[in-house]
Amino acid sequence: MKKYISDFVVESSVKLHANYGLLKLKPVEGNLPKILPGQFCQIEVKNSKNTFLRRPISVNYVDYEANLLWLLVRRAGEGTNSLVDTLEGEIVNVVYPMGNGFTMPEDKQKRLLLIGGGVGVAPLLYFGEALKKAGVEVNFLLGARSKNDLLELDEFEKRGNVYLSTEDGSVGEKGFVTAHSVLSEKWDMISCCGPMPMMKAVAKYAVENGVDCEVSLENVMACGVGACLCCVEDTHDHGNVCVCKEGPVFNIKRLKW
Repeated sequence: MKKYISDFVVESSVKLHANYGLLKLKPVEGNLPKILPGQFCQIEVKNSKNTFLRRPISVNYVDYEANLLWLLVRRAGEGTNSLVDTLEGEIVNVVYPMGNGFTMPEDKQKRLLLIGGGVGVAPLLYFGEALKKAGVEVNFLLGARSKNDLLELDEFEKRGNVYLSTEDGSVGEKGFVTAHSVLSEKWDMISCCGPMPMMKAVAKYAVENGVDCEVSLENVMACGVGACLCCVEDTHDHGNVCVCKEGPVFNIKRLKW
């Protein structure tokens, strides 16, 4: 799939939470190309003296009508702090679209559950939109520490059924997503993104219940093109592979979890 290196203007920069910002970017020239749900971007960080590498950020949503690329960014260090604090009107350089995305089901009648935790909900919004447009029923299971940590709920509710888990019980069911009662229902496929312990727990549930499952890995990345080898993941079929190039989405059958 063709990659682009383009300048974008920040049309909107909104703080959704003390630790999260939503950037809406418009290409300085031309229209957005085809971008698949689950792919990511490499964003140049300009306003940080100690950040030299681009930061990998999941594609949150693509608004082709408005020609806007949405990126949900979590504060995780100096580089992402700078991105969250980016102001409207600033210019950022983006390499995109990177990696491989989620698998679209061939059978529209299959029951899909999209599970996200924390900033891991980001790629599921765009995937949910694609599923809805394809005529597939969309179900989201979203988890966070508390009600205040849940992100973009209004956007998810526009696209499917939303089930919630919070660790403190402030909204939805109390506990982790893997303890939610919706998992007692029969599911044909699960797509998941979030903290590694959560994804491994979801993968364990999927194996035990015979559910096909894909996870979007968030390994530390640098180059984004498979050259530096810092994001490798051990697989059954091809040994160590670069998540940035082979992933970030993997079927759990490939992973040595």
